[in-house]
Amino acid sequence: MRLNLVIELRDAPGQLLSVLEPLGSSGVNIVTVIHERDREYGPMVPVQLTVEGDRETLDAALSKLQERGVNIIEMDGAPLREKFTSILIGEISEGDLHEAVEVINSVRGASVSDLSLRMSGERQSARITVEAEHGTRERVLERIQEAASRHDLLLITEV
Repeated sequence: MRLNLVIELRDAPGQLLSVLEPLGSSGVNIVTVIHERDREYGPMVPVQLTVEGDRETLDAALSKLQERGVNIIEMDGAPLREKFTSILIGEISEGDLHEAVEVINSVRGASVSDLSLRMSGERQSARITVEAEHGTRERVLERIQEAASRHDLLLITEV
């Protein structure tokens, strides 16, 4: 049985080895590894893996990856997690940012993976990158919109 995975790794030395070792020690056969670092992905790099083994061996290998905190974003072509970015614009206070992070992190399966703030004059902009389980995007965006409305902030989301 073959399993195609797309995982996300930090762009740092040794990260790929830290994933291949538990897969190999689980007894799966690693068929392909596609690791592209030529394009700009930010701090995380997607890695495509094809592994094969019996169901029990594959399950054990996936468990080892999850125990190590490896983010599996796609399995056999089905997305498990997605990333999207929203921008808040207005007079943003530290409390506004704290609330935005809390409302996002309160959605099960969602968390803020990156946050940056640009300050210029009276208006600021905050770029918030969210990583969420597939199917939770709309709920997360509703919560961000509610928080933005409470603080009179403009919310811009990806289409």
